Amino acid sequence: MSFLKEVFSSRELLANLALREIRGKYKRTVLGQLWSLANSLALMAIYTVVFSFILRVQPSPGDPSGLDVFALWLLASLLPWLFFSNAVTMGMGSLVENANLIQKVYFPRIVLPLSVIVSVGYTWMNEMAVLIVALTQFGAVVWPWIPLVLLTMILLALFAAGIALMLSVANVYFRDTQYLMGLVMQFWLYLTPIIYPVSYVKNLSDSIGPLWGTSIEVVDLYKLNPLEPFVAIFRTLLYDNTMPNGMDFVVCAVWAMLALVLGLWVFQRSEKRLAELL
Repeated sequence: MSFLKEVFSSRELLANLALREIRGKYKRTVLGQLWSLANSLALMAIYTVVFSFILRVQPSPGDPSGLDVFALWLLASLLPWLFFSNAVTMGMGSLVENANLIQKVYFPRIVLPLSVIVSVGYTWMNEMAVLIVALTQFGAVVWPWIPLVLLTMILLALFAAGIALMLSVANVYFRDTQYLMGLVMQFWLYLTPIIYPVSYVKNLSDSIGPLWGTSIEVVDLYKLNPLEPFVAIFRTLLYDNTMPNGMDFVVCAVWAMLALVLGLWVFQRSEKRLAELL
């Protein structure tokens, strides 16, 4: 409990570090924060050309929204993925990158990875706002679902924070962690229904049938991916404009709490040794 109180008392430092991250990332550039949106749109364009026009991936139209725009269908899940990926990757390196500061001054070290989550989250909120406006222009009715979108964003941020806390400590002990996670993130992207609909996995699962003489199917293993329910919720709210499966919210909340509690526990146990290890 004292650890959490110390973190809370450092909220002003956390805000200042997050503000430094936000202002410093695109300092002295003409477009500033718009570069983040430009990067997301560039990825969207590449994936749209490759998967929609070349590989002919055809997700079902939004139900009941009626939307049938691959780029918007893609962005509804791509933007949350980019937030998660950037938050984990940048948060993981936050301790090593601030080694000199940690060795010279005492402050709650946890504010370093958390400030990254806040700064990346700020960018994500701006991108999601642009997406909501674009969806509205194409006839989607997103506004009634914004509270649930925000709730899911918070749950994903908590999940990302927990993962980032654990990996930031692991990266101090084993510097190979950041390179290993670069590979893991690439696999994780393609194992999550972001650039293809989950129905493709269900069809594959049906064609293969039960595995190893059990009742377990491919889709059952696929759904162990903690990001799958997050993607399902975002796409259902933003693209379909309807209420998601309630169990998906429960699963997301469980993953978020498990990751955060474990991340805090790991970080608290290692915090006092960080200065000498760096």
